[in-house]
Amino acid sequence: MTAKHKREEKKPKKGVYLLPNTITLCGMFAGFFAILSAINGNYLNAAWAIIIANIFDGLDGWIARLTNTSTRFGIELDSLSDLVAFGVAPSVMIYKWSLAPFGRLGWAAAFLFVACGALRLARFNIQTGAPGSKAFKGMPIPGAATILASMVIFYYEFWTGIPGKNIFFPIITILLSLLMVSTLRYHGLKEIDFRERKPFWVLIVFVLVLFVLFVHPPTAIFIFAMAYLLWGIIENTILLAKRRKLKQIEQQSIESKE
Repeated sequence: MTAKHKREEKKPKKGVYLLPNTITLCGMFAGFFAILSAINGNYLNAAWAIIIANIFDGLDGWIARLTNTSTRFGIELDSLSDLVAFGVAPSVMIYKWSLAPFGRLGWAAAFLFVACGALRLARFNIQTGAPGSKAFKGMPIPGAATILASMVIFYYEFWTGIPGKNIFFPIITILLSLLMVSTLRYHGLKEIDFRERKPFWVLIVFVLVLFVLFVHPPTAIFIFAMAYLLWGIIENTILLAKRRKLKQIEQQSIESKE
């Protein structure tokens, strides 16, 4: 191979793949619509727009992998879209909906969510392609945004107006912010390889999930979102306890040898 051919191979290809990047922009638009809706006081529309952005976020990555059109440009665009749809949009929504009565604490909690979301995305980008577990380190920003959106959707299924001043809302916002930048393990759909054979019960679970979603979407989304939050906390608590027990056993073994 000549030196000229080697230089041509190293030269980055021009152009972008339309399909995955268009889907990414659709997710960004959903996030932008959520921001406008929250500013105008349409909190339910804002929450549903965040859920829709979540669907687009899952589709763009899946299609990019399926069609082998994943590029560095697409990864960076996806991060920017995530910051808009799952960082800024839920922060504006939750601030206008429930954090404003808390004054400085309210806007500080809302900003913390954006800042931790940006840090989470930056950390994920530099770890992309690194060997290791497929599980996420820290709660993914779409998951945190979905939890906030699910609370708004569930609330309007039973009540009207906006909730009163309740300390629960700044606490849950701060908790989700810290979970995003934590080193706790959280799972995602990317761990599932749909090309591999799965046990029959997996298909049954999938059908049951769809059934619950179709019967009552607002309640189902809220239950699944809260289950995801609690499951991550419980799983990591168990893992921490196992590590401590293993460390104690190793320490006892070393002391007995001495």
